[in-house]
Amino acid sequence: MKPVSRNILITGASTGIGYGAARQFTRKGYTVYGSVRSQPDADRLQAELGTNFVPLLFDVTDADAVDAAARTLTGLLAGSGLGGLINNAGIAIGGPLQHQPLDIVRQHFEVNVLGLLRVTQAFLPLLGAHENHPVQPGRIQNISSVNGQVAIPFMGAYVGSKHAVEGLSHSLRRELILYGIEVVIVGPGAVKTPIWGKGTAIDAYKPTAYYPAMQGFLKQVQAAESRGLSVDYLGERIVQIHETPNPRIRYAIVPQKLIGWTLPRLLPARTLDWVLGRITGLRKPVD
Repeated sequence: MKPVSRNILITGASTGIGYGAARQFTRKGYTVYGSVRSQPDADRLQAELGTNFVPLLFDVTDADAVDAAARTLTGLLAGSGLGGLINNAGIAIGGPLQHQPLDIVRQHFEVNVLGLLRVTQAFLPLLGAHENHPVQPGRIQNISSVNGQVAIPFMGAYVGSKHAVEGLSHSLRRELILYGIEVVIVGPGAVKTPIWGKGTAIDAYKPTAYYPAMQGFLKQVQAAESRGLSVDYLGERIVQIHETPNPRIRYAIVPQKLIGWTLPRLLPARTLDWVLGRITGLRKPVD
């Protein structure tokens, strides 16, 4: 059964998939409460998306700000509740795990995993996670990635965080049966979004043996990005998933799905190692 409330909360709404989802939900008449981290972003989105968009200023890693936003939204909704929570905020910073600073690895888990859970805990009462909720339970969509199930080199911190999001989502879905709240995993493939451009600086790894392969990897990422799905298409699919009466547990939204999703999961792990080694130049030459 699809949620009744027309109120949607989207984290990371300023750019990328979050922005695409916010645009599509507002176009369909929903009221979108979108998390942004700066007032200029809040002003820009209000101007672009109109009165159906209401910005909430908070960073998912700031517990006090998240709790304050939950109190604010509770007051704004005045008992009407949330129909949906789209946990979208995330980061992706490339680097070989042998050399990537642990502070950067930790940041991935702070934003992509703990930030997601922090927001979920704070807003679950508005989704119906209490006994006297006045409206039908809402629905959660956790934005994962192809890399939540398929690990690629040079993105280990991101891959690890998305694997964690998937495991957390499965447990959360089973726990929230108690309240009738659905939890759906959305795993996009390549998307035309700034998240990759923000994390593709590789000069820090120039002194390492990985640098030549990283140069090739960056070109592949940029090529995949240019062929990727638009954020508006992802936004449309997220709206469709929200409105589906009986959603699937997980959706893979991937361009060139056979190559980008089906085959990597069907191939034996050692075979995929060999393929990725050839593609990236990471295979050690045979004497």
